[in-house]
Amino acid sequence: MEPYAILGVIGAFISNDYILILDRILLGGATVAVQVSITGYIADCFTGETRMKMIAWQGMAIELGGVVFLAIGGILGEINWQFPFYIYLIALLCMVFVMKTLPQPEITSSTEKVSTETPKNNKYRVKLIFIASLLAMMLFFVGFVTLPLYLPQTFEFTESVTGYFMASISLIAIITASQMPQMVKLLGDGKTVVLGFSFFMLGYLVLATTASIPFLVLTVIFIGVGFGFTIPLLNHMMVEASTAKTQGKNLGLFSMGVFGGQFLSTFIEYVSHDYKAIYAVAVGLALIIASVMFIMFRNVAKK
Repeated sequence: MEPYAILGVIGAFISNDYILILDRILLGGATVAVQVSITGYIADCFTGETRMKMIAWQGMAIELGGVVFLAIGGILGEINWQFPFYIYLIALLCMVFVMKTLPQPEITSSTEKVSTETPKNNKYRVKLIFIASLLAMMLFFVGFVTLPLYLPQTFEFTESVTGYFMASISLIAIITASQMPQMVKLLGDGKTVVLGFSFFMLGYLVLATTASIPFLVLTVIFIGVGFGFTIPLLNHMMVEASTAKTQGKNLGLFSMGVFGGQFLSTFIEYVSHDYKAIYAVAVGLALIIASVMFIMFRNVAKK
């Protein structure tokens, strides 16, 4: 966490563009390291349904952090543009809490035996989870890339109202993630992921076909539910598909998928200058992805 804090806060004092880019790249690496280590810790301390619940809570915490700290960053940014960078220093406080409170996981011999066995069709399942996480995050961030421009342009939303709208999506994602384990019990993990992609499709369908403020509530619900049924669950599925030897590598692969999806979403604006056309493309992509994922997860289940 110390590199994360340092690399984050020094961005406020870097004036050279190339050094700033390098700093942000290194910060991204530190972010992945923190995320992988947290998920790995959960995997070492918990198993089965309890592990799924903890990873769901992890997803909730990530989204809640986005809501809280983006809001704080906006307030601090109005005071001074450098102040939001100081939020990264909270990582040092978190490091102290981690060192003082988190116990070392106790791995029994039986746990080691189970965790070192290689699951059937392991490699295929890991690749499928990686692709699903990349595509899910890409679809989720299509909204976060376009809505800050689309909402003020179409509905004359102010910056603060737009911020509240975006935060509402994250809040729905938090609520949905808390219910994800129950949905998995009902449908199974593969079908739940497919359902998440279907909700992404519905969210962008609303944006592509209507220009009414009341219908935006549906967009908030659908996109938030889409995240809650995909990213936290795929994180758990990657842990379940890993052995003791491959866990670190596979969790790193999952993080690559998540951040790679965020990167790919930035190219959606090259599709068209018409946002409704962009959302129509997102609908088509979500429909195709949901259909393909349904077939692929069904094939995995049969093997």
